[in-house]
Amino acid sequence: MMARQTSGPFAWPVRVYYEDTDAQGVVYYANYFRFMERARTEWLRSLGVDQPALLYEQRRMFVVTETKAQFIVPAKFNDQLIITARLDRLSRASFDIEQNIHRDSLDGTLLCRGSIRAALLNADTMRPVRVPVSLFEE
Repeated sequence: MMARQTSGPFAWPVRVYYEDTDAQGVVYYANYFRFMERARTEWLRSLGVDQPALLYEQRRMFVVTETKAQFIVPAKFNDQLIITARLDRLSRASFDIEQNIHRDSLDGTLLCRGSIRAALLNADTMRPVRVPVSLFEE
């Protein structure tokens, strides 16, 4: 089932700190995944998803089952980044999120193109459960 997108992607700003860079002064590749995680968490929060309540009250949890990234242009110390998150596909027990990282603004240089697939699990059995469509409604 394809998700309907009524507006542009969710965007979250991140500043690159010295600790995010490698010996060459560019963002260490694994940190792009950390930046994308922050944007996904804030996107879900903006949709009203309370992840602690989901876990402790409903015994449901999200897990990443697949991720990929295409590194196009490196980010550097002190860059202002805009990380996006947009629901790309929703199926019975998983969903795909498209994520991009731009420098300065959504119109800025595209630095990284990524995506993740996540599943919703029963926290007690660690087995997949149906993802409610209402979870992603704005």
